[in-house]
This record gives sequence, C-alpha cells and structure tokens, in this order.
Amino acid sequence: MLKQFYPNKIAESAYVIDYHKLYKEGYRGLLFDIDNTLVEHGADASPSAKALFKELKQIGFQVCLISNNKEARVMKFNQDIKVDYIFNAKKPAIKSYIKATKIMGTTISNTVFIGDQLFTDVYGANRAGMMTYLVKPVGPKEEIQIVLKRYLERIVLHYYRKSLKKGLAVQEKTK
Repeated sequence: MLKQFYPNKIAESAYVIDYHKLYKEGYRGLLFDIDNTLVEHGADASPSAKALFKELKQIGFQVCLISNNKEARVMKFNQDIKVDYIFNAKKPAIKSYIKATKIMGTTISNTVFIGDQLFTDVYGANRAGMMTYLVKPVGPKEEIQIVLKRYLERIVLHYYRKSLKKGLAVQEKTK
C-alpha cells in the first residue's frame, strides 16, 4: 500500500542529480516542482536554479515546471528560467503530468519528475507512470498543511528505507 508513495530515487537536492546520465539513459523530459524543490518557498529563481536550467537546455532536455501555485507565483519564478509551466496543477491528479509531457513533446516513459513531497509530487507522478525523484526540501519554511504532511512522510520514508536495505530501491546522493 505504501509503495504507491515511494519515489524511484532519492537525491539530496535537484542540483546533485546526474542529468547527463539520465539523458544517456534515454530520458528527454524533466518536470520540476518549484517551492522547496528548487528554491525556498516563494523565492525567485536563484543563481543556482538559473544555471541548472541553462545546463539542462544545453544537454537537450525539454523542461516544464508543474506547480499547485497560482500563475503569478510560477510566472515570477520562471521569468529568468523561461521554460514551459503548468500552474494550479492540482497534484497529485495525473492530468497535469500528462499535459506537461504533451507540451514538451515527450512521453510518460521518457520523462522524469523531481519534487520534494511524497503525497503530491511523487504520488501523482507514480500514478501517471513516470520516473520519480524525491529531493530534500530546500528550506525550512512551509505552509502548515505541508508541515503536517511531513510527519506522515516520515512513516512512508521509514518503510522506503527498509526496502532500500533489501535492494528494492535506489538512492542517489551525489552527482
């Protein structure tokens, strides 16, 4: 039952994932959550985020932001990134994940989702059949409903880590 919330991989952050390796493995699309995945909640695109997206485009990836935030928030973050985006995505509903692949011209099987929350980001992408990365939250500031979900996430991650020990999952720590 909990396996539906398990990410395919875990990384310390979105900035340490080996994107060159993903490209060599045949992945062509990347979907990113924004808040606490790429920057602290509500922050503008950081120099690190700008450099990451520049590198991803150079590698050859199609990239799309997928956020439950309002359009103004997503547009503000995206003003220097300049990638496709979906706002008010209603994650974990799978409709926006599928829509993002159509926007990018990719498929579910060659697209990776990167996010910081199990019950929205990872669960939705898993339901869509997409490869998933769970990253640690960038900052400590979170809305109260997310803080409450983090307690439940700890339980799921406990069982996930037990499956890691059995060799059933993969964890990526550094680039």
